[in-house]
Amino acid sequence: MLGIVCEEIERFKLVDLPEPSLAEGDAIIRVKRIGICGTDLHAFKGNQPFFSYPRVLGHELAGIIEQVGENEAGLVAGDQVSIIPYMHCGQCIACRSGKTNCCTSMKVLGVHIDGGMRELISVPVTHLIRTNGLTLDQSAVLEPLSIGAHAVRRAGLHRGETVLVIGGGPIGLGVMAFAKYADARVIAMDIKNERLAFCRSWAHVDETVNALHEPKEKLAELTNGDFPTVVFDATGNAKSMTDAFSLVAHGGTLVYVGLVKADLTFHDPEFHKRELTLMGSRNATKEDFTLVYEAVKGGNIDVGSFITHRSPFEGMISEFESWLKPESKVIKAMVEL
Repeated sequence: MLGIVCEEIERFKLVDLPEPSLAEGDAIIRVKRIGICGTDLHAFKGNQPFFSYPRVLGHELAGIIEQVGENEAGLVAGDQVSIIPYMHCGQCIACRSGKTNCCTSMKVLGVHIDGGMRELISVPVTHLIRTNGLTLDQSAVLEPLSIGAHAVRRAGLHRGETVLVIGGGPIGLGVMAFAKYADARVIAMDIKNERLAFCRSWAHVDETVNALHEPKEKLAELTNGDFPTVVFDATGNAKSMTDAFSLVAHGGTLVYVGLVKADLTFHDPEFHKRELTLMGSRNATKEDFTLVYEAVKGGNIDVGSFITHRSPFEGMISEFESWLKPESKVIKAMVEL
């Protein structure tokens, strides 16, 4: 079967891979859609933590079951599925407490182990979501949207609460969409006015702030000096993540959704006087996937305009580098098989 391997930094290769054999508890999926995310872009450029080469990328996946044994979920050959790519151990302290998203032995498809940038993949049945009521495109974006849904659930938003989401990329947009789904008042911040316009049209945020134009003063104006009670940083930018401390209301919460390959520091007196809560938000759980599935199925999330670029599988290598360029204005690129 065909597969695409990231052999080293900035080098993909189309190769012939062995087909998977069916193991107990697994299903063999014919991959039909592969969403491209920041993790893939960072891995290609050599900026992804927890990563080694060579690696088959791809963790935003949708496909059709080709083979599966009897299973409690009732999945059968021919079912369309979305894949939960976080392979947890089920035994560690995080797994035992239901926090499978931060398993101590986490193996994420396309990061720690080979992913779905190939024609067939074997996946545990426990990591499949039946999506017969959705399109393949909708099925593929459940994973990135679940990242945002998990961050919102972790923050414990209340209806009417004012939140700030920094970063208008795909993950930040997912956070905005599910903060709105939770009936919060949402302010979007980015450095590009065009991206902020997309936040308004797609995620229906209430206000936007350009991070290059006195953002603290603008936020004070928009909140009557109170500042947002929850701030999500989805930039993966060390300066933005550090500056975010000053944008949270006293008694508020700062949630790091983005990941940066760097150390972060903060001024403790400022942190302490505000009695801030600092959270990390990693991956998602099956509960989050189920929530996103229901939201997408109910028509609350516009997947059509979220996907801005497409490529056939065998043409992806030639297209990939162009998706890294700001002028390409990629929101979500989708590879089709």
